[in-house]
Amino acid sequence: MAKVGTSAEECRDLGYLRREDGVSMNRDRLVADAKEAALSLVRGGYKPLAPTWQEGAQTTQIKVLGEQFLAGAKLAIHMMLRGGYASEYDAHVGRKLANILAGGALTSPQLVSEQYVLDLEREAFVSLCGEKKTQERIAHTLKTGKPLRN
Repeated sequence: MAKVGTSAEECRDLGYLRREDGVSMNRDRLVADAKEAALSLVRGGYKPLAPTWQEGAQTTQIKVLGEQFLAGAKLAIHMMLRGGYASEYDAHVGRKLANILAGGALTSPQLVSEQYVLDLEREAFVSLCGEKKTQERIAHTLKTGKPLRN
């Protein structure tokens, strides 16, 4: 059920961008605008958090719901598939995403580290990138700017 924003204002309406997020109106200015935004952060005293693998780094804890969420998500995906709102491959990708959001194969709600969720994301991403239909979707989107429903 992905919705693609066709403009910055539509992306704001969809919640993809915040009101304060900058927008480059000229594609040729993307790198220069990004550089200026980064330099502005530095001038403002921004300091990134230490990577979670670094000794003494503060780790962010994220609440995940485990099987409680996963069962409901799988049912919703199944109903979208049965209703013709999702293709078989949409459902496959959806189940991978649901697994990440659930926190993997956890039997109960709990707090997990940010790194744990990032590892689940990486595993799903690498797995999907190895699939022909994902590669077709990426190629089509890069060529046309529109999603492919295969």
